[in-house]
Amino acid sequence: MKHALFLTGIVLFASAAMADDAPPWSENILDRPLNFEKLASQDTAAMELLISHGERLFIGKFTTADGAGRPAATQAIVPTKRRRPSPLTFQRLAGLDANSCASCHHDPVAGAAGDFTTNVFVSEGFESADFETIDPQFSNERGTTALQGAGLIELLAREMTKELRDQRRDVAHLARSTGTAQTIDLSAKGISFGRLTAHPDGSLDVHEIEGIDPDLTLRPFSQKGVFTSLRQFTVNALNHHHGIQASERFGAVWTGTDDFDEDGLAAEITEGDVSALVVWQATLATPARKQIMPEIWARAAEKGEQQFGAIGCAQCHVPALPLDSLIFEDPGPYETAGTLRPGDVTDGIHMDLATLDWVKALDRDEQGRVLVPLFGDLKRHKIADAAQDRLGNELLSQRFVPRDEFLTAELWGVGSTAPYGHRGDLTTLDEVIRAHGGAATAARKAYETLPEIERESIIAFLRSLEIPQ
Repeated sequence: MKHALFLTGIVLFASAAMADDAPPWSENILDRPLNFEKLASQDTAAMELLISHGERLFIGKFTTADGAGRPAATQAIVPTKRRRPSPLTFQRLAGLDANSCASCHHDPVAGAAGDFTTNVFVSEGFESADFETIDPQFSNERGTTALQGAGLIELLAREMTKELRDQRRDVAHLARSTGTAQTIDLSAKGISFGRLTAHPDGSLDVHEIEGIDPDLTLRPFSQKGVFTSLRQFTVNALNHHHGIQASERFGAVWTGTDDFDEDGLAAEITEGDVSALVVWQATLATPARKQIMPEIWARAAEKGEQQFGAIGCAQCHVPALPLDSLIFEDPGPYETAGTLRPGDVTDGIHMDLATLDWVKALDRDEQGRVLVPLFGDLKRHKIADAAQDRLGNELLSQRFVPRDEFLTAELWGVGSTAPYGHRGDLTTLDEVIRAHGGAATAARKAYETLPEIERESIIAFLRSLEIPQ
């Protein structure tokens, strides 16, 4: 059955009327679901309405009347029943571990990062056993990452995925037409992802692919790079952290019941409410350069940015990547099973992010493409080794990603997101730089051999990359 999400125009969105039967003093957050029966095409107020509703859901505190709690369901991505009901609704291990999204994503503004106190424990991610322990054999402890600029990050990942898959298609066609094996260097937006060999019989040799899954889908969210979209990230987090089950994953079409977690509430969050959360996150402004600094800081930051590139940090923390299209679609083209997909809807959301003031302020290249100043490459790298394992100390693999590989952290708001490291246990930028190993060994050693004043200039530069308040 197709869901009529929105009637959309080129620039935006549909109107979505709210249910008006909830009293204004209601403590519940999901008591005013989006009503898709009343739609209006190209309503100029629709964007603001959708974003406002998404913000309300993000900062609001979920209640048991909303469906908070999952007595019979685990935190796993694949709907999985618990072996036995949990005696606790809230716990700091497998969850529930948060009342609201903003309780973790709040520093320095809603949607941003969090302190060590907001750390979460994650399993391998798929269909997993219950765990009520901090033993690293059963769970990984992770810090909260910032969501600012996430809409552009997802758009970059979509374009890079398409570029890589087009290369795969072309080399496979060449191998079939020539009758000989063909090898191609995989690259998207100037980022290398290794090599791919295609054979005439249609088989592919993927063992030289680097920093991405063999299916060539960039997954730009989570510290391990395992979530494809904001929608997938949101649906997962709602269940894991709050016990709110999205109908698109936990509804009867997938699980045979509309009350999978057996808390007495069915259809806890609708496709429309998930879309509102996605849109709010996708329109969060990118971090920016600090505008007001003492002259001594400005001079040091300028010098530090030069040193940052000179010692090799910018090879992975690429200052900017070009983005061709600013049209954000929800659901996106690479959604997976258990998440709403384009074929499930009559009309999806099509947002033109170019209409947003903060996007207009971004630089463009000579081809007119927006330069997304992420200081990242959306690629996984090995960042630990036997000599330097501080950033590779997890024992549990997540979604088959090696324990010592992590997605390059985008640094564009790093001046606002202390503490550092995947566990949030490194208190300064100097500490986390010195913790790098693996592929980052040469850059780390170059940093360590710099005179102190030049190391300080790199810190000054990084501290100037902040999330505006």
